[in-house]
Order: sequence, then structure tokens, then C-alpha cells
Amino acid sequence: MTTDHQDTDTTTLDTDVLVVGAGPAGLMLATELRLGGAEVVVVDQRPGPTTESRASTLHARTMEILDSRGLLDELGTPPCDPRGHFGGVPLDLTLPGPYPGQWKVAQTRTEELLQRRAADLGADLWRRHQLLSLTVDDATADGAGSVEAETIGPYGPVRIRARYLVGCDGEDSTVRRLVRAPFPGQDARRELLRADVSGVSVADRRFERLRHGLAIAATRDGVTRVMVHEFGRPVAERGGREPDFTEVTDVWKRVTGEDISQGVPLWVNAFGDANRQLARYRHGRVLFAGDAAHRQMPSGGQALNLGVQDAFNLGWKLAAVVRGSAPEELLDTYDTERHTVGRQVLANIRAQVELLLGGPEIEPTRSLLTELLTVDGVRRHLAGMISGLGIRYDVGGDAAGEGDADESDGSGAEGDGGAAGGPGSGNALGAGVGIRSDDGAGGHPLLGRRLPDAWLAPTGDGTRRRTTELLRTGRGLLLSLDGNGGGNREGALRAAAEPWSDRVTFVAGPPEAGGPLPAGQALLVRPDGHVAWAGPRPDGLPEALTRWFGFPADGD
Repeated sequence: MTTDHQDTDTTTLDTDVLVVGAGPAGLMLATELRLGGAEVVVVDQRPGPTTESRASTLHARTMEILDSRGLLDELGTPPCDPRGHFGGVPLDLTLPGPYPGQWKVAQTRTEELLQRRAADLGADLWRRHQLLSLTVDDATADGAGSVEAETIGPYGPVRIRARYLVGCDGEDSTVRRLVRAPFPGQDARRELLRADVSGVSVADRRFERLRHGLAIAATRDGVTRVMVHEFGRPVAERGGREPDFTEVTDVWKRVTGEDISQGVPLWVNAFGDANRQLARYRHGRVLFAGDAAHRQMPSGGQALNLGVQDAFNLGWKLAAVVRGSAPEELLDTYDTERHTVGRQVLANIRAQVELLLGGPEIEPTRSLLTELLTVDGVRRHLAGMISGLGIRYDVGGDAAGEGDADESDGSGAEGDGGAAGGPGSGNALGAGVGIRSDDGAGGHPLLGRRLPDAWLAPTGDGTRRRTTELLRTGRGLLLSLDGNGGGNREGALRAAAEPWSDRVTFVAGPPEAGGPLPAGQALLVRPDGHVAWAGPRPDGLPEALTRWFGFPADGD
């Protein structure tokens, strides 16, 4: 990044990527961009990380992501509950993996963690800066293109020039408004009132449906979070302001009969069942992630996790493009992959809203769902949606579709089958993504899925290597799972990947017996942990490397 004071009034910055918004999505994106070698400036209106922990759930896939970047140690051992819910109907979230269930981490803690990592990696964070305007130039004199943003901060205006801008500025995104990006969907028709309150004593209520509405209460560390919806009550018009505590206490009393007006509110808000998604996550040099790209009721704790996972998918791709090692078309796979995931999540949230906020007429549907969840395939499918563990990107090789979440953590069969993800195995940069099972439709069972957390067999000196830890550099990974030293096959794989050695790390060693990794196979893993190619021999490997990591360093 460069700084220039062209006149006494305006500071001018030049950077690779400007991120607008320093919530969990924006901060995760900044860490990934820096890890990938891109310069990044983050601007945010707030003076610091949020002081209101409105989101408090990290799901299994987000926990795996944080682990793959070495961030979990700082969190200690947060409380974990294997139970979640789908529209208030209890749901066992347990699936194979190191972090089953849902983990209770205050949003304040998540933001502090990500902000510290982003700063340690060299991200430049400008707090108390409001975005005023932006201009996109796709044809600058040097052919690179740029985005220019005007912001105002405590010390005056700042003009920021970047090659790309990413809007991570929440559901009321200024970037989205300035770009005039189409944001189809529906406005809120119903809402939940929510408050964190001290000085009250009420029984915990887990999605308790009463005669007049829905009541939820949970107390932790002396603070009680209450949420309430009154059946048939429309969304209140407040002129853009949050509800006051009296509104919450009045509705709570009508629904539960309890008086909590003696409590002290720490914060109060309302969230409705609006359901909208950008038509596209990429608008040339402007991209979107997190709530700026999709607005939804945060049912099941999915909103924060969806945004963090958006950023994790985008960061390495955008860094590769601005470094010049990958073509700009790689960014289209972000839109393809994450837009589809977002659409699926918004659909499941719409279903959950009906189950949660519907009146007595919805009870037969709730009873039926309760019965269906005793079928393990149904339970696994919904748990895969909520946790993020069921995601399978289309990387070529017949990987995309819909169905159940993977029962076996994506383990592949041993053997000497053909390569997947190579030439002729799918669209060049992937055409879709789904949540599905290994249904025998073709392609390696791990293709497009996250790399299982597993151990390789100890080396000769007793060293043990864990797949998740191998991802911590943020580089690609070519994992040869051959035994007996690999011989000629390992040498051929290593030679095929050598021109990409500046971007992809080669690791060889057999998997531990009984684990989820396929012995005798090789796996090409993207920096976000998803398998992009699989096979016993290097057939199709150079094409997969080019597709996801750009042209080889020697220009061949």
C-alpha cells in the first residue's frame, strides 16, 4: 500500500483490494488476502469490534476453517452443544469431523480474533471511516483497471484506489446501494424482538411455542437473552430505529405472562424474515460477501457462518488474481460456488421461518418433520446444510448435485481408479455446487468436498502430520497418499506439480490405517480446503493446477 497527501485536505491510498466492512466476513477476507500476498485496506464506520454479541454460534465448518489457519488455540474450549434445531424442531448436528455440533463463541470474541490476525498479517484497518462514493474504471492506461472510493473519517476525506473492492458492509450495504446491484427477494413480514437483559430471572425456554407466540430465553454469565414473536403481529414501523425495551417487555408479557420490565437491557433489536440475495456476487471489479450479498433471518446461527465461508472462498482467489498468478476468470467461480450455497441456505431459512413463526396451522408440518428426523438420512442432510459440512463444489468430475450430507466424512475408496477433475470431467471452472451424498453418479467421492481432518502415518523419525495443519500456510496442497515411498508414481506426481511449486506444496505419505483418506490416491487441495482433483496418477493434474492456480511459473 502507498500513501500520498496530494493536497492538505485529502489523503490518497493505493492498494490491491479495498474491503468495506470490518465484521467477521470482512476481517476473514482481509486475513486471507494478506496470507495470499495481496495488499489490503479495510474501512469501517465503527470505532472498534462490535460490543454486542448478536451472533454467538460457530458451526462445524467454520470451526474447521479457523483450525486450518491456526486460530482455534486462542478461543480455548468454547461450550459445545451437539443439538441444534431446524425451525425450532430439535436436530442432532453430529456429523463426522473434529468439531461436531455448534460452538458458542460471542461475536465480540470472533471479531477480536480475526482483527488481531488481520493486523498481524499486515492488513491496514481504518476505523470510523464512512464510504461516500465509488467509481469503477475497467480500462486504465496500464490496462489493470481500478476502483476509486471516497471516504470521510475523523481527520478528513480519504481517497482510496484499489484494483478490486469487496463489500462486506452488512445487510444495509452502502456498496450495494452505490453499485445499484439488483437485490431480489421479499421484505420482512414477521419479526422476532431480541434483547440481552441483566437483572431478570426467567426459566430457559428453547423455542417454546405458546398460545400467543414463540418465546426463547437463555441465561449465560448473568445475562439473559430473550427473543419473542407474537403470532399475527406485523413488522412494526420504527423509521429505521431499533425497538425500545418497553416494546420487548410488553410483547414478552402478552406471550408468556411474565414481567421482565425490571431488567436492565444491554441492547435491543429486531430482526425480520426478509429474504433477499444479490443476483450476482461479482460486478466486475466490485464483489460482495456476507450479509451485503444476502439478507436472511439468522435462523440456526447460519448468517455469520455463511459470511465467513464466503470470505474464505473468495480470499485466496482474489489474492491470486491481483498477484497475477491466476486469470480474472477465477473470480467467476466465487460467484458460481457461493451464490448457489447462499441460495440453498436462504431456502432452508425460509422453511425454518414458517416452522418457527407460523401459527397453529403449522403444527401438523412440525409434527411430520419431527418424525422424519428419526430417519438418519434426513437428519444428516439437514445437519449438513446447517453445519456447512455438506457442501460439495463443482470442480469438474460430476461433483455437484443435491442429496444427503456425507455419511463417512468424504472418505474415498482405495484403489487405482482414474483421475477425477481432469480434462473432459466438467466445465473448465465449474458450473455449480450442491449439498449431496456420494451417490455413485461418477467422480471421486472426495472431489469438491472439504479435505477430511486426518493423520498421515508417522514418518521414519516418528513425525505425525495432520491434514488440517498442512493447510495453514494458505497455499495449495498436493497430497500423495502412496505407501512404500511412492516410487515412480510419486515421482511423476511431484514432477507434474513442480512448475506450480511457488503456489502448491507437495506432501507425500500414506494415511493412517482406518482413517478417511484414500490410500494409493493423490489429492489436489485448494487453499480453502476443498479437493480440486483426485487420482492415482498425474493424468489431468496439470490441467487442474492451471484451472485453479493459474499458469505455471515458467510460462509453459
